[in-house]
Amino acid sequence: MSEKSEHNPGPAGPAAPRGITRIEDVVVGKIAALAAREVSGVHSLGGGTGRMVGALRESFAGPATGHHSVQHGVHVEVGGRQVVVDVSIVAEYGVAIHELAEAIRRNIISAIEKMTGMEVTEVNITVHDVHLDTGHEEDPDAPHTEHAPRLH
Repeated sequence: MSEKSEHNPGPAGPAAPRGITRIEDVVVGKIAALAAREVSGVHSLGGGTGRMVGALRESFAGPATGHHSVQHGVHVEVGGRQVVVDVSIVAEYGVAIHELAEAIRRNIISAIEKMTGMEVTEVNITVHDVHLDTGHEEDPDAPHTEHAPRLH
């Protein structure tokens, strides 16, 4: 995967060169991540391990301001005028996941194509978890209450 993608959105021919536009992969990744987060029913981006590492990093260094925090859970491959996007999400409980995935896909395609002029050929979505809104964030290190067995 290249770090830079060249894209010439206009039909500039060799007789009248007007220059090139370079859109970095990180820009396309940020657009995809922000578009995914806009969809109602997305709790967060990324899988369980990635989210834990991100939370741990933020606890030591404060909220990240770089592209890694924005793009967390998103991987893009840009080749010339085409883009493939892989997105990992955690869905809110109760949301129809197949409808959520389609809404995410539509929003990402629309945002990238409008903002870059590139063609999005694939948006692959992996749902890693479902978030249960219990009123407080779950602490994976918190002691769990033991329940008495219900079967004898």
